[in-house]
Amino acid sequence: MELYLLRHANADTEAATDDARTLSEKGIGQSRKIGRFCEAHEIAPDIILTSPVRRAHETAKIVSEMLRTEMQIVRWLACGMQPAKALEHLLEHQKHERVMLVGHEPDFSQFAAFLLGLPDGVQIRIRKASLTRIDLPALTAGVGCLQYSIPCRYV
Repeated sequence: MELYLLRHANADTEAATDDARTLSEKGIGQSRKIGRFCEAHEIAPDIILTSPVRRAHETAKIVSEMLRTEMQIVRWLACGMQPAKALEHLLEHQKHERVMLVGHEPDFSQFAAFLLGLPDGVQIRIRKASLTRIDLPALTAGVGCLQYSIPCRYV
């Protein structure tokens, strides 16, 4: 499986709750930029799974509309995602060759390290609106191969 981790784009800081934070104008632009990058490089996920948290959902919606890809909101991608549980849920989508997840930090950095089998203490940082690709020959921890992690400003 080609697994794409897309961290949500920049969000406004003012909101009634953290979950209610919407994308800022910058975040909307970042989301469109990622969508254009995917189009230009023929990155076409079979499905986009997104956190229900508003800023992630809005990021995913922009990208999925640009790529004309099905999007599903899944609770397990909300803030606080646990790597082992996420991998279990990902098994439900193993029929897809290319899956994009849209979520949060530090969850995605921890998940990437888990998939790559990195030793404890080795850290990865996935920036806002960054696109990371990990190839998984099997849906098992430690077997992933990092292909790239590109911050939005470089796409």
